[in-house]
Amino acid sequence: MLPASRVPPPDTLLFDLGGVLIDWNPRYLYCKLFGGDEAAMERFLTDVCATSWNHEMDAGKPFAQAVAERQREFPQHARLIALWDQGWEWMLGGPIAETVEVLRELRERGHRLGALTNWSAEKFPLALARYEFLDWFEDIVVSGQVGLAKPDPQIFRLTVERLQLDPARTVYIDDNLSNVEAGSVQGFRSLHFRGAQQLRTDLLALGLL
Repeated sequence: MLPASRVPPPDTLLFDLGGVLIDWNPRYLYCKLFGGDEAAMERFLTDVCATSWNHEMDAGKPFAQAVAERQREFPQHARLIALWDQGWEWMLGGPIAETVEVLRELRERGHRLGALTNWSAEKFPLALARYEFLDWFEDIVVSGQVGLAKPDPQIFRLTVERLQLDPARTVYIDDNLSNVEAGSVQGFRSLHFRGAQQLRTDLLALGLL
């Protein structure tokens, strides 16, 4: 490890999207379908449309295939499972404004900006159409488009190659601790996102704001 005085300063920021810059939550859709029964909704999201199942689509599995497989496993929930595809757009909230403002300031300072996101290839165009700030990134590596998903180390290596990054000079920001740790293993200066104010404090300490 280099002495502190010889550690190169960061010159690039690599952002996660969902939970950092974009408010995505399946509860926005399903809360309307469970008639206020929050406990039933949470059981459905834990046992049926689970995070691990959604991860398969983030990694490239087609929605039609994933939905059909889940419907065969849980036929009593077939209609609700179908809405994971048909009503997906309703899971999108607005931009996380405070973080977008941090991104704007970084852009105005001339820092390189990239993004690495776990997102279905089928649904990512909906985000591109809705959030103008996605155009600020030099490149966005979308898991579903490359057939790999965080925290797989291969997607970090692919991102390094595609964006021509020096991990030691790249600050990686993600709200998922497993992804943060995976990024650190690959040599990134990883920050666990816990809100825009904490991010601002961390970036100020790094001399980026």
